Amino acid sequence: MAGPLSPATTLRLKPFYAVRFFTHYRRPIKVLNPNFYSSYPPKLHPAPYLSRRRSFCSLVSAAISSGEAVERPKCENIETKEGVKTEQVREFRKRLRVADIKGGPEEGLDRLGETLVVRGWVRTVRAQSSVTFIDINDGSCLSNMQCVMGSDADGYDQVEDGLISTGASVWIEGTVVSSQGSKQKIELKVQKLVVVGKSDPSFPIQKKRVSREFLRTKAHLRPRTNTFGAVSRVRNALSYATHKFFHENGFVWVSSPIITASDCEGAGEQFCVTTLIPNSNEGGDSPVSAIPTTESGSVDWSQDFFGKRAYLTVSGQLNGETYATALSDIYTFGPTFRAENSNTFRHLAEFWMIEPELAFADLDDDMACATAYLQYVVQYVLENCKEDMDFFDTWIEKGIINRLADVVEKNFVQLSYTDAVELLLKAKKKFDFPVKWGCDLQSEHERYITEEAVGGCPVIIRDYPKDIKAFYMRQNDDGKTVAAMDMLVPRVGELIGGSQREERLEYLEERLDNMNLNKESFWWYLDLRRYGSVPHAGFGLGFERLVQFATGIDNIRDAIPFPRTPGSAEF
Repeated sequence: MAGPLSPATTLRLKPFYAVRFFTHYRRPIKVLNPNFYSSYPPKLHPAPYLSRRRSFCSLVSAAISSGEAVERPKCENIETKEGVKTEQVREFRKRLRVADIKGGPEEGLDRLGETLVVRGWVRTVRAQSSVTFIDINDGSCLSNMQCVMGSDADGYDQVEDGLISTGASVWIEGTVVSSQGSKQKIELKVQKLVVVGKSDPSFPIQKKRVSREFLRTKAHLRPRTNTFGAVSRVRNALSYATHKFFHENGFVWVSSPIITASDCEGAGEQFCVTTLIPNSNEGGDSPVSAIPTTESGSVDWSQDFFGKRAYLTVSGQLNGETYATALSDIYTFGPTFRAENSNTFRHLAEFWMIEPELAFADLDDDMACATAYLQYVVQYVLENCKEDMDFFDTWIEKGIINRLADVVEKNFVQLSYTDAVELLLKAKKKFDFPVKWGCDLQSEHERYITEEAVGGCPVIIRDYPKDIKAFYMRQNDDGKTVAAMDMLVPRVGELIGGSQREERLEYLEERLDNMNLNKESFWWYLDLRRYGSVPHAGFGLGFERLVQFATGIDNIRDAIPFPRTPGSAEF
C-alpha cells in the first residue's frame, strides 16, 4: 500500500502531469476492536407452540429474570414520590456476531471450548443419520456459522417437525469446537435451538443460484444472498470511510436540503414537488381541472405549498457553497434525484452524492482532494473488507483487488480536454461516438483513455469547453474553457466531476444570462459573490458508482438497496 504522501508538489510527466498531493492526507487507518460483545441465551419456547403472542424481547427479559441468561448487571428499582416503582433501562452492549467469532487471524480457534449464542437466518440444512448440519448467517460477514446438532440437543424436535428450513430465523446456543470439515476451522456443537420465526416453503431464495435481474424483483429479500450482503457491507464501509476522511481533514458535514427551488445543473431534469394534485387520502380521481391556474392558463404555483415551483434536488452543491464561504471546508452526503428518462445500467432516478467544497482553493486543490479521498476510501475497504473483496475477486470481477490496489499505489495523472481529444483522434480504434473538440466525452472515450492509453492508471481530464459545462464553473482566461475536471478510473470511466467555482459576480451573472437561467432564482447564490467572495472549488461523486467501482458490480441498480428507475418504484 502507498505510504504517507508528501506536502503539496507538482510532478511533471510527459505528456501528462501528476495530480498535486492533498496536503492534509494521510493519517493511518485504525481498525476498531471487534471483541467487545455480550450474549444472552434466553429460554424460549418454539414459536409455533406459543400459547399466546409474545415478543422476542419480552421472552429474552423473562429468561434473564429466571437466571438462565449470562449474568448481567442488575437494574436498580427506583420508587417515585407517588410510590410508583420503576426500573432503570438496561445497559446496551454490542452483540456477539459471527464476524466476531470467526474473524481474526485464528479464525475462531482462539474460542475453542467457549459456550456462545448465535442468532441469524438459516442458509442450508443437511440432515444425516446421527447429526444435522445447519448453516447460519447473521449478515455480519460472508461466512456462515456451521452448527452441528445431535438428537440429544434441546430443541431437536423442531428439526424433526421440519421447522428448520432455509430462511427461518433461529437462536442457537452451543460450544465452539474444531471442525472436521475443510471449509471452516470451527463449528458450533449445538446444545439448544429455538426457532424465532419459521420460513414458508415459498421462500424464493434457495441454495441454487438465481440471476440478479430476478433478485431485483425481490429487493426486500436479496440482502440475504452472498452477493448483496457483501455489497451492503462494502457500501457501509465506504460510507464510514467517507465521513472519516473528511473529519480527519477538518471538513464540516452540512445537511443540504432535499427540496429546492434551484436547478443546480441547469438541465431541467427535476422531479416537481407539489400539493396542487390531491393525494390519495383526499379521495377523488384528481381531475386536472382541480389544479389552480392563472388567467393565461398556466399552473398557478403561487397557490402551491411553497408559493413557487419546488423540486427534489439534483445536487447539494449550491447550498454547500454557502457554508464553505463561512466554515471554509465542508461536505454534503445525501440523496439526490434526477428525472432523466434513461433506462440504462448506469443511471438511477434516486442516488446519493458526496459533495465537498473547499474555500480559498483552486482547481489544483480540488483535484488533489479528490485523489486523496478516493485513495483513502479504497484503501479502507481493502484493509477492512477482505473476505467480501475476496468474494468479489472470485465471483464478480477477476482481478478487482489488484485493480483497486493500483488506485491506491499509482500516481494519478492529468491532461487537458484538448490533449485528450487529440489523443482520441490519434487512437487506432473506431468509436461508436465520433470525437471532435467541443463534444462531451462518452464512456467509451473515457475508458479508452484510462484503460488503454495510460495503461490502467486513473486519469483526470481538466479544462473542458464551457459550452458543455454548468453555469457555476469558473471561466478560464482563454474565454473558451472552464476550470472543470473529471476523474476517470478503469472499468467505470467518469467517477468524479468537479470544478473551481466562478467567484466573480459579473462573470456569473453573464453566464446565467447566456444560459437563459432566471437570475432571481439564484439571488442568494449571487450574494455569496457580493459579500466576501473567495476562490473556491469542489467536486461531486455519485456514491453508487463508487460502490460499483469497489465491488465490480456492473449494474448500478445492484449498488443501492432499493433502486428507483423509470417505471419502477417498488418497495
